[in-house]
Amino acid sequence: MPETTEETLSVLFMCVHNAGRSQMAAGWLQHLSSDRIKVFSAGSEPSEQINPTAVEAMAEMKIDISQNIPMLFDENLMEEIDIVVTMGCGDSCPILPGKTYLDWQLDDPANQQLEKVREIRDQIEQKVRLLLKEML
Repeated sequence: MPETTEETLSVLFMCVHNAGRSQMAAGWLQHLSSDRIKVFSAGSEPSEQINPTAVEAMAEMKIDISQNIPMLFDENLMEEIDIVVTMGCGDSCPILPGKTYLDWQLDDPANQQLEKVREIRDQIEQKVRLLLKEML
């Protein structure tokens, strides 16, 4: 993990479509860090809209990701990022030197029933809580 300094740490969550896992992870980290960390999410092939079932699952936890828009990762943004968390994007996620990389193995919530998306949401919450503990 990067050294904690006066500068705010930044985390980028990446998955292929930036519509489910990475959006939920970003929502959790923003919620749990109380804006102490800069949070970004992006995808290698972003969808046109966020997964409505992921929005519903997060709303159950009082976290609103409904206004988020899937975004394509930008190499300029990568220069500002300290930690990159990838989620199932394999070789399509960029690797740049000097960054801390974590790869979280999580099921894709696309086309899943709400019950399954809740399980994924809860797995993401656990991983985000551990990440936050290591960062602060």
